[in-house]
Amino acid sequence: MDLEKLTQQTIEIVRQASSFIQREAAQFSRDKIEYKDLNNLVSYVDKEAEKLLVAGLSQLLPEASYITEEGTTGQEPDPSALNWIIDPLDGTTNFIHGIPVYCVSVGLAKGKELLVGVIHEPSLDEMFYAWQGGGAWCNGKKISVSNVPLLQESLIATGFPYARFDKQKRYMYILELLMQKTHGIRRMGAAAVDLAYVAAGRFDGFYEYNLNSWDMAAGVLLIKEAGGKVTDFKGSDNYLFGGDIVAASRAPHQELVDVIRSNFN
Repeated sequence: MDLEKLTQQTIEIVRQASSFIQREAAQFSRDKIEYKDLNNLVSYVDKEAEKLLVAGLSQLLPEASYITEEGTTGQEPDPSALNWIIDPLDGTTNFIHGIPVYCVSVGLAKGKELLVGVIHEPSLDEMFYAWQGGGAWCNGKKISVSNVPLLQESLIATGFPYARFDKQKRYMYILELLMQKTHGIRRMGAAAVDLAYVAAGRFDGFYEYNLNSWDMAAGVLLIKEAGGKVTDFKGSDNYLFGGDIVAASRAPHQELVDVIRSNFN
């Protein structure tokens, strides 16, 4: 499999979905919102963008299955197989409210082994992409994680989950600690964007729980290929399908894991 060629082909399919999203953004009305469950929003834009992605990607690798947020394929995914892992519109709530922080995220994995990752943020027209062994890129320029040596010199991103509120107090306590130990905390509202920004050295780290594989797949590969480190909250490798993630440049990663692991159990 020529992963570089496959990545370039994936980029074109992602760009088509992003173009559709931006056209719809200009005329989107909030009366078209649907609720999957509490605080978990979706719209026809998410669903149609996913259909566009699946249609295009199926031409590239007919043998691949799909793990998708909106479930438009109707497949029962096998996490151990070759899968396209798709979030057609990460940051739906931002999109619905007219906040220009959202993206299309597409990853290709064989089991837990990530092969291709593409994230496009249409509002800034930034295309982040990586393939296994090929480095990480944004709009044709190679990117890398930051080289900050300490957590106290880091800018950290996180997200606020819309479920599992039983863990909210512990999570907020970690937030309080990190406010005091870092240059600051940012909450963008789109995990894939956060991960792409870590890969580009804009954020020095990112952590969140209650995520899905489609939130993380492409961004994880970007960070690894950009020289960063990715684990779950316990410091192990059960992040892609485990639901929580710590991703950072290598120097502050362990400090960040230590803070989270000591206070989130």
